[in-house]
Amino acid sequence: MKIKDIIGIIRAPFLILAPMCVLLGVATAYSQGIPLNYSHLFLVFLGGILAHVSVNSLNEYFDFINGLDFKTIKTPFSGGSGVLVSKPQLARYALIIGISSAIIVSIIGLYFIYIRGLTMLLIGMLGLVMVLFYPVLFVKSSLLSLLSPGLGFGISMVLGTHIALGGTIGNKEILVASVPFFLVNNLLLLNQFPDREPDESVGRRNVVIVFGRKKSALIYSSFNILAYLTIIIGVIIGELGYFALISLLTLGFALLSSVKAIKNYNNIKALLPAQGMNVMVNILTPLLLSIGLIFRY
Repeated sequence: MKIKDIIGIIRAPFLILAPMCVLLGVATAYSQGIPLNYSHLFLVFLGGILAHVSVNSLNEYFDFINGLDFKTIKTPFSGGSGVLVSKPQLARYALIIGISSAIIVSIIGLYFIYIRGLTMLLIGMLGLVMVLFYPVLFVKSSLLSLLSPGLGFGISMVLGTHIALGGTIGNKEILVASVPFFLVNNLLLLNQFPDREPDESVGRRNVVIVFGRKKSALIYSSFNILAYLTIIIGVIIGELGYFALISLLTLGFALLSSVKAIKNYNNIKALLPAQGMNVMVNILTPLLLSIGLIFRY
């Protein structure tokens, strides 16, 4: 197995999302005046990245096993990597990577449960459930497939990092975690548009299948609005501070992506720019919000 095969299986270009979400948890912990332990920082970033590696690898494996990868039209943002289609003998390695990564994440989680207690256990269990059950179970439920990405990356990863570093959860932390909750839900939602028919053929029941692309585009636009409203409300009520407003620099891309999704929901080629902007919003918004939180303090 070559390095480029591993890169494809773990969908490496998308792994930057995890450290951006972990960084938000670091920023909220820092804003509470918590001294940052470098070894703990290393572990939370490693755990976040490996959790993402695990869910990507397991998705790759199960999409190959159920035949989905043979039916999708590949785009830069959807349709799988195609590695296992061209090299089916690597399927077991995808499964091994997915399970091994989940085991390492669990060991890291057990350490933080030991030093932080029950709250860490609950958040950690939520994240592990999202990783292990999304590819095989949650994809068959429109509600779970819609909300699982945000629960995993927004709630579990952001709040889990915050607690692991010694923070306590209050209104500010819930507001901050809600931003990637909405955005990451949208990341997967929009990327399901091109795969509607193939997904349905293998038994998936996501929002795009159940409600159609047109209504899904409206849901996508609503989630974008809710993400930025969360930031604005947080600033207005004094939880986030005015520096957090720099995260609104990505608002234009989110709005333009929403407009393109509403206009081109049935035109997959015309939807590609919206998918690109969607990825940009998911990466840059948490980064800018983290900077805003850190520089406030």
